[in-house]
Amino acid sequence: MTFQELGLTAPIIQALTEMDYRTPTPIQEKAIPPALAGRDVLGCAQTGTGKTCAFAAPILQRLSAGKRVGRPVRALILTPTRELALQIQENIELYAKHLSLRSAVIFGGVGQQPQVDALRRGTDILVATPGRLMDLYQQKEVALSHLEIFVLDEADRMLDMGFIHDVRKILGWLPEKKQTMLFSATMPPEIAELVNSLLRNPVRVAVDPISSPVKLIRQSVYFVDKGNKTRLLAWLLEQQKVKNALVFTRTKHGANKVTRDLEKLGVSAAAIHGNKSQTARQQALADFKAGKVTVLVATDIAARGLDIEELSHVFNYNLPEVPETYVHRIGRTGRAGHGGCAIALCDYTEQPLLRAIEKLIGFSVPVVEDHPWPMVVLEAPKRDKNGRIINAEDAEARAAAREKNAQRRAAQKEKEPPKEPPKEPPRPSAAAPESGLSRPARPKPVRPGTRLDTGSAMPVVEFTKPDPLAGDHIMDATARLLAPRGGGSAPTPADGGKKRRRSRHGRGKSAVQTAPDPAAVKKTEKPPVKKGEKKPAKSAAKAEPGKNAQSGSAKGKSGKNASRRGGRRPAEPQRSHTKDSTEQPSLMKPFYLSRD
Repeated sequence: MTFQELGLTAPIIQALTEMDYRTPTPIQEKAIPPALAGRDVLGCAQTGTGKTCAFAAPILQRLSAGKRVGRPVRALILTPTRELALQIQENIELYAKHLSLRSAVIFGGVGQQPQVDALRRGTDILVATPGRLMDLYQQKEVALSHLEIFVLDEADRMLDMGFIHDVRKILGWLPEKKQTMLFSATMPPEIAELVNSLLRNPVRVAVDPISSPVKLIRQSVYFVDKGNKTRLLAWLLEQQKVKNALVFTRTKHGANKVTRDLEKLGVSAAAIHGNKSQTARQQALADFKAGKVTVLVATDIAARGLDIEELSHVFNYNLPEVPETYVHRIGRTGRAGHGGCAIALCDYTEQPLLRAIEKLIGFSVPVVEDHPWPMVVLEAPKRDKNGRIINAEDAEARAAAREKNAQRRAAQKEKEPPKEPPKEPPRPSAAAPESGLSRPARPKPVRPGTRLDTGSAMPVVEFTKPDPLAGDHIMDATARLLAPRGGGSAPTPADGGKKRRRSRHGRGKSAVQTAPDPAAVKKTEKPPVKKGEKKPAKSAAKAEPGKNAQSGSAKGKSGKNASRRGGRRPAEPQRSHTKDSTEQPSLMKPFYLSRD
């Protein structure tokens, strides 16, 4: 049968011919005719059997024949991995080479702005992964109201990766009337339930029994100790003159370790796994396809969807714990009817996994014993408290990764200049103005009577600062503390007879008082009060020191304060007639109140 007999149009057939597609594969023969008729399709086929062309060619033909207004998204293809999405997009561009349709791909791990720009320009076919599609739909950058065709590829892989709930949510956004095609290598109960709810009277297409290996692939297993696996792998690559090989490991740390060990042995290798950025993964895959890298070391993230032309060898560096994964791994070679070689490296602890794989595929994998590193360690695998096998190789790979990180940090420290201890910021000199960001330096104390240098801020001027402890100048606080108890309250002649008092509550006027001079007190004593004249209240208070100043009809200053406080104060023990030192006149005038 030819592609013309399947009913495809000339532009699509021309593009397939340019890609060297001679005859359709079994899945293409069975899926393309009902898909062109608009029927729902359920395809059960192994990866590498030509599924992409089986749904992409009918999509292109139906969309090119239909009428459109603008460029809304009319076909959506949902895939589980970024690599598979990129591969489908590349194939659609090749199939639509002679058509006027547009396609775009969106996936996570990279910036979304270029993808948003492509959507705003308009696209007929959108290839997407669930996470990024949900993000852009919720941002209202993707409209699905005009959708005509929906394809769910690798449905069982969606289930394995935990995307089935996201898929169900996306299905709620799609129009009810549409054509649906679902492809899956296996049919677990969850996928069967999804099929019954999603597809309407589908055409069931099955190629080969589910989980059966491709019979064209030559399979073999080498028993080797885990410490010699990398040496044996490098030896096999050289002995069999391998052009390109895909090596599968169980963990991401193991993939990095195998890549480093192969490079030390002179084999060009690159790693691809979930911890790598999307840009690094795309670059490694591009270098591998271009022949710049001989070995691509990958985890099971690359077990499905990668379509590498004429991939000659697949190596299982670690046997998978799930037997079906082995089938998907070796399916990367022997694609589209081409032959291939699958080699497994098995240590003593992995023998139970090998028996499970052989039970699934229905025959024993041939064992090759003629190699330089035969297995000599025959120790039972260690198990944890739950009975699960402890994989020492994974722990070693993680330890190697930690060591590499430590070496990288040490190298970074060597490149960095040594950190100097923090220094005090230099005090700005008088000649240079300070920066607005620096903390101003504390000025040096100036000795009284010295010359002050103002720098360039103003002309040099002679400034003199009096010494507060010299002569008759002293600070008032010190004067009050040092004032002797006893002494008159008369002002000094030097002050012109003026006296300044402090407020009773410590606020208001200054608390400075003039100091009395004993000689002046004698000269300025007032004569005794004559009979019949009224005595001043202050003199009366001094005349009777034993009585309380607040009692009787004496109205002095202290009596007013007492009445303001509300009530009589209890009598205090008799004290000296002198007042408290804080109420005494100051001994000397402070320099800052001098009127000289």
